[in-house]
Amino acid sequence: MEEGRVLKWLKKEGESVSAGDALCEIETDKAVISMDSNEDGILAKILIEEGSQSVRLGTLIALMVDEGQDWKQVEIPAPESAPAPLPSTPPSSAAPTGAVSHKVEPRVGTGQLRLSPAARHILDTHGLDPGQAKPSGPRGLITKEDALNLLKQTGSRGPAAPKAASVPSAAPQPPQPSQPAHPASTSQAYPRPSIPPISVPGKPAAPGTFTEFPSSNVRRVIAKRLTESKTTIPHSYASIDCDLGAVQQLRMDLAKDAIKVSVNDFIIKAAAITLKEMPEVNVTWSEEGPQSLGSIHISIAVATEKGLLTPIIRDAATKGVQEIAANARALAQKARDGKLLPEEYQGGSFSISNLGMFGISGFSAVINPPQACILAVGRLRPELSPCLDPDGSPALRQQQLMTVTLSSDGRLIDDQLAAQFLDKFRANLERPQRMALI
Repeated sequence: MEEGRVLKWLKKEGESVSAGDALCEIETDKAVISMDSNEDGILAKILIEEGSQSVRLGTLIALMVDEGQDWKQVEIPAPESAPAPLPSTPPSSAAPTGAVSHKVEPRVGTGQLRLSPAARHILDTHGLDPGQAKPSGPRGLITKEDALNLLKQTGSRGPAAPKAASVPSAAPQPPQPSQPAHPASTSQAYPRPSIPPISVPGKPAAPGTFTEFPSSNVRRVIAKRLTESKTTIPHSYASIDCDLGAVQQLRMDLAKDAIKVSVNDFIIKAAAITLKEMPEVNVTWSEEGPQSLGSIHISIAVATEKGLLTPIIRDAATKGVQEIAANARALAQKARDGKLLPEEYQGGSFSISNLGMFGISGFSAVINPPQACILAVGRLRPELSPCLDPDGSPALRQQQLMTVTLSSDGRLIDDQLAAQFLDKFRANLERPQRMALI
């Protein structure tokens, strides 16, 4: 965790606090946790309001005083990142800097403004001075939210028309040698396409506008990790069909004894047993290179309102299917309630994502770094296949087939190894009694 979001303050300014009392709720990248007080006192000043996003780890969020002190007269310390002298600022920029020195001091010393692409687009579109924006991103980066805040404070200056006019004047420069010959015919043969105006925040359904909605820390972390995975990990895919007739029969037998287990519980067990038999697949990639893992912890994908979370079934190879089922239900509920602890979602070695309950026949999942594999599971589907009767005559039999697709890291697992893993996984899943003996 590098940053979080203050969701709700549970104590008010001037309220007495005892050691162990919950002060506020913090949304991390995976869950919502409470921040407890380490000592007795009075909550004197709240520095970070509810709803504040991207609060860096170690940021001062509130002040407390001892019992009996005047909490209304508490002295607020100056921000650590606001140095007073700016010797590197040129004299020519002294005037504009002085007007917003309390806002831009953390990054003026670098000699260059740092803007995200979205922030640059908004500032250029509305003709706003980037120096007036208050950066909230890492290392003084002006984010999209900073640009929108500046836009709300100053109001749009409406330079969309001049901006649009200036772009075509620069764009036609490469074909200038051919333009003087037939300027009129060129414009008629290749008319400029009719496009909506530049998209800006505005009323829904208006042409060229959009409506923003807040993103949670969970969603931002998911976006970051998925982008990291698809841009840095060479994904390789392989699929196989498994017959779950024996698993379904065993589930019905267990149900008679009031033991409820799902197909996904058998899949988790089969994957763990296969990793135990093939430790060369139970690996991860680090900055130092490949690393073999000594434990088998299976991450299971759970859909929540805030995004996809992956709680972990630890030491799944040593647990029975019934114990796996109980752990999976408990972790899934905690994930949906936003109450997962860090140790319950960090440190997995292999992931499983099952969309069969949504009617999906098959799909390819994105690897969860630094893991090397993720298994995508589709729905059960009945199919007829040719077979021979005991007397040798041809016949048809119904199978309960399920397609699974393994996404693997090509740096660690080649295609042959992935195929061997899937073949052994299928053998374990189609003979569930065998898994209890390994």
